[in-house]
Amino acid sequence: MRLLRTKSEPDRLPDTVGDSLAALSRGLNRSKLLKAGLIVGGVAALTAGSAAISSIRRRTDRNDS
Repeated sequence: MRLLRTKSEPDRLPDTVGDSLAALSRGLNRSKLLKAGLIVGGVAALTAGSAAISSIRRRTDRNDS
């Protein structure tokens, strides 16, 4: 019989993420979370747009050669 049931690393990940998010939400109010979400979303959109433009440029450069 095992007295301690230890979790593997993949099993612990959801618990760790949940604990981290709970700690963040306790320290911040709703408006700060909304602003942070908008900033993160904007950065993600700009990064995706930049990657798309780079991909298009690489494709057109290969076709021109």
